[in-house]
Amino acid sequence: MTFQRARSEEQREIRRRAILETTSAMLDEMPVAEVTLNELSRRVGLAKTAVLRYFESREAVLLDLMDDRTATWLAELEQELADGVDSSRSAPERAEQMADVLSRSLAAQPVLCDLYGAQGGVLEHNVSVEAVRRHKRASLGNLAVMAALVRRHLPEVGDPAELFCLHALLIAGALSAYDSPPPSLLAVYESEPALAVHHVDLRTALRVAIITSLVGMLPRS
Repeated sequence: MTFQRARSEEQREIRRRAILETTSAMLDEMPVAEVTLNELSRRVGLAKTAVLRYFESREAVLLDLMDDRTATWLAELEQELADGVDSSRSAPERAEQMADVLSRSLAAQPVLCDLYGAQGGVLEHNVSVEAVRRHKRASLGNLAVMAALVRRHLPEVGDPAELFCLHALLIAGALSAYDSPPPSLLAVYESEPALAVHHVDLRTALRVAIITSLVGMLPRS
């Protein structure tokens, strides 16, 4: 892919989308930590300096991509919750069903979980005030959408739904780092099974964390 200099806002938006789509494809092959501007610029067919005309840094690209991927995932989650949570069940039963759906859905999004894992310690650094402001506004919008989905199927949660959603995403990011250990760790776990307690299955661990949070938010009968 090779581009000439963008001369209109429409052309600039095409370049931005191409950079985001190329970064997304890279993340299907490698973790966030291995994505570099040099490789991104090579794959998208732009000079590194040209990429920086559209995004101020590698981190800015990844933050925008995280916001986009979150919005896409939430659109899918809406149907998954509709199919997986039975409104005729009691609140504790619906909480369990929601934990099943959320843990399964998030575990099926390893790239998104990796992005959330890198958000606070990496991605929100080396970006300007305006870039962070834009990202946080997008994040708030996505949290509002997710919280509305939670309240639709489990209205008993009430106002704390936003906080629950934030914690669920951050926990998914933190746990994902332990889901796919490197070969050296796998060898240790195999040779000394007692140490394998540190080998986390993302979906299982997420379900425990989510159901614990949800049940704790339900009103006492």
